[in-house]
Amino acid sequence: MSEMAQEQPADVASTRWPRALRRGPMETLATILIAAGVLMLLQPFALMLYTYSFITTLAGVVMFTIVSKFPD
Repeated sequence: MSEMAQEQPADVASTRWPRALRRGPMETLATILIAAGVLMLLQPFALMLYTYSFITTLAGVVMFTIVSKFPD
C-alpha cells in the first residue's frame, strides 16, 4: 500500500506533460504575442489594430506569467 502512495520521480512526471505545452514553445508564443501587441500599438494605419493592441499585449503578459511556471 505504501508503494501506491509514493510520488513519481520528477523526470517521469515531466515526460507526461505534452510537448507542445512545455515552457520553451509557450514562452516563445507569449513573447510573439507581446511583440504583436506593441507593433499594433505603434502602427499609424488601422484604428482596429490600435484598439485591440492593449488587450493583445495584456494577454501575452498574462500568458507569459502563467507559462513561466510550466516544466521545461
